[in-house]
Amino acid sequence: MIARLPTIAATLAAFTLAGCSTFGGGRGDSIDTAYVARDVESLYTAAKSRLDRGDTATAAALFDEVERQHPYSPWARRAQLMSAFSYYLRQDYNKSIQSAQRFLSIHPGNRDAPYAYYLIALSYYEQVSDVQRDQKITEQALQALQEVQRRYPGTQYAADARLKVDLVRDHLAGKDMEIGRFYERSGRWLSAQIRFQNVVENYQTTSHAPEALFRLTETSLALGVHEEARKYAAVLGANYPGSEWYERAYSLIQRHAPGQLAVAGG
Repeated sequence: MIARLPTIAATLAAFTLAGCSTFGGGRGDSIDTAYVARDVESLYTAAKSRLDRGDTATAAALFDEVERQHPYSPWARRAQLMSAFSYYLRQDYNKSIQSAQRFLSIHPGNRDAPYAYYLIALSYYEQVSDVQRDQKITEQALQALQEVQRRYPGTQYAADARLKVDLVRDHLAGKDMEIGRFYERSGRWLSAQIRFQNVVENYQTTSHAPEALFRLTETSLALGVHEEARKYAAVLGANYPGSEWYERAYSLIQRHAPGQLAVAGG
């Protein structure tokens, strides 16, 4: 469900950092990462050549070396972001985040700041794990994507972030549903309801909302709170009248609290 977009990221990097590719890669063909002094242009050119050939590890190390050897050069600013991009392509997401954050701390108003924020968000997004695992990274991805939307709402980065926010929110809702079902199977009705209620209140636009309303109906009946069960079934019927989950909820109500669900079929 979580899509990977390295080609889009590469395209955006080429668009945003077009000025970085004006140098050839000739002398970079045989260069290594030994820390010897080099002039800034040849060092940057070597890094760019390695990146163009797919050697992201060497490219990242050389871009870092540009910054280390020539910290006050305009090339260092470019190299910071290209280092972050190289680490991203290498799937070393923690280093990509660190490099992009360092760029933002030194150059917060730079014209490439939107891309740096976007790269941070992508790096968290690529680490989103399945719902069986802890969702801390998923929450960080959501926060980073929303930060891109908040800061740069009219950009291409925000447009892509909006799509990913929907997927991340669906993922977080799925985690709550998984835990809620576990509690329900264990007979821990109140604990289950807390999880299902969180989905209904905070992730109501996700694909999990209809099931969450059904589970709330189900657990309310198990607790003997029939009025609450009817309320959840009515909300389910009003918002998802043709869904499988409403049909199941309606059937439950008819068996356990019959004759009082007319509003739900409206």
